[in-house]
Amino acid sequence: MVYVQHRPEEGLPVAFEAAKVGDAMSRGVIGCPPETPLRTVARMMATFGVHAIFVFEHQDEDDEAPRFWGVVSDLDLVAAAQLDLDTITAGTTAVTPFVMVAADHPLGEAAERMAQHGIAHLAVTDPLSRRPIGSSRRSTSRAQSQRARASARRTPPPDP
Repeated sequence: MVYVQHRPEEGLPVAFEAAKVGDAMSRGVIGCPPETPLRTVARMMATFGVHAIFVFEHQDEDDEAPRFWGVVSDLDLVAAAQLDLDTITAGTTAVTPFVMVAADHPLGEAAERMAQHGIAHLAVTDPLSRRPIGSSRRSTSRAQSQRARASARRTPPPDP
């Protein structure tokens, strides 16, 4: 899939406390097989304006559903910049395990999973099929949380 839609910068369409992962995620999945050179991964990120590429492989020739198992982020590319990007592959660079969260789970859960696993990107899955439908990144969750707290401070208390 090549379609990606980013959320607008003005914030969540709902209050942070009620927000679900799907409210803040980038929709669409862009992936590559493990043997893809990092230079190609970098081009994909630049072309599609994303910060992470999912790494997947097919179990066998007849399998239409790929097995996702890692993520290469923009930070991984920065770390590998001094190396030969034409010989290092997505498979050797991808952060594993592939950590997922369902789109209907609370947004705070996504932030907790990222902190727990020390990662910056999560795969967001469809609650029914459990297949990836998008991604969420730590800065998005953090920014939404900060906006919600700032908004709460600006909201005057109700009249008695």
